[in-house]
Parts: sequence; structure tokens; C-alpha cells
Amino acid sequence: MRTVILSMIFALVFAQPSMASDQSEVKDIVERNIKIVIDYVKDKGLDKQTRNQKIIDTVVPFFDFDFMAKVCLGKEQWNALNDADQKKFTDLFVKRLQESYLEKLDLYTDEQVVVDTAKKVKSRIYVVTYLVSKGDRMEMIYKFKESGNEWKVYDLEILGVSMVLTYRSQFAGFLKSNSMDDLMKKLEQKGSFAVPTGEKK
Repeated sequence: MRTVILSMIFALVFAQPSMASDQSEVKDIVERNIKIVIDYVKDKGLDKQTRNQKIIDTVVPFFDFDFMAKVCLGKEQWNALNDADQKKFTDLFVKRLQESYLEKLDLYTDEQVVVDTAKKVKSRIYVVTYLVSKGDRMEMIYKFKESGNEWKVYDLEILGVSMVLTYRSQFAGFLKSNSMDDLMKKLEQKGSFAVPTGEKK
């Protein structure tokens, strides 16, 4: 369980986006910036607030949060919202996602992240990594898509479980018996809609 939770830390580990034209460049970005975020976590000279802000500052430009929010909500529900509500949902979703990850940073001890391979899957690039802790080895796949002239993360799979599809299932289930306003209010609550851990139910 500890390894599963710690895998969440490394979903938000990328620095400023750079122009990546192929798998090797994307893999290099992942390797370089995993090291950066681990250095932040290990730096005892940083207070928690400063450390967390540094990590968030590196994450926001590199993840395609707008795309993730849209896919997690689902096309029908997304298209039913006006521009203001789409922005509100995206902002709440991103905030909840970031807070969920940051809450787990203190669990880090000496775990290692091994970047294995990067492969092209149609127009996407998948980077396979492993979180290694005391002999345990957990597979995590970072999925990249081109956004403009940049490669950005749009999903993360942990033990074969998609973060985006898990959130989509949670939201769809909630909306079967609740309104969109209820969903917005739920997202405002701390601890709502837990970050997927890769555990298959």
C-alpha cells in the first residue's frame, strides 16, 4: 500500500515543457525532471509550503490539465456547460488533483523511480517507469500527447489502471444521482474523489 500511495508523488514531476520531437527526448525530460522533484522532496532546507509551491510551479505548464478535465468529465457533460462553468470545473479539478498529490509527499523516504522505455503509440508517446521500494517494483506509464508544439502528459497508468478513466468513472457514477452543481460542491471538499492508486477493485 505504501508503494502504491508513493507512486502518486511522481505523477507531478516535470519541469518546464521543452520541444520534444521523439521518444528519446521525451524520455530524457522525464528522467531529468524526476530527479528535480526528488531533490525538492529531499531538501530539508525548504519548508513544506515552499517545497510544494516549487513542485506545483513546475507541474502546471507540463500537464494538459484542460484536456484531462474535459475527458474526465465526459463529452456530453462537458458540452452541456457554458464557458464559465467549464473553467470553474477545470479549476476545481486541478486544485483537487494537486492537493491530493501534495498530501502524499511526506511519505517519501528512499524510493527510486527507474525510467525504462519510451514508445510511440499512434500519435502518442508512452514512457514506462517503475517505482522501486524495498524490492517492490510498480509500473507507471506516463502518456504524452502533442499540444501545440509541446509534448504534455494527459494520463498516467498505475498497475494498468488509468487515472483519467478512473476519475471519469467516479464522476459519471456521482452524476447519476446528483447534479453538476453538486459535483462542483463536492470537488470543493477536501479529500473528495481520491486520486486513483492503481488498486483494481
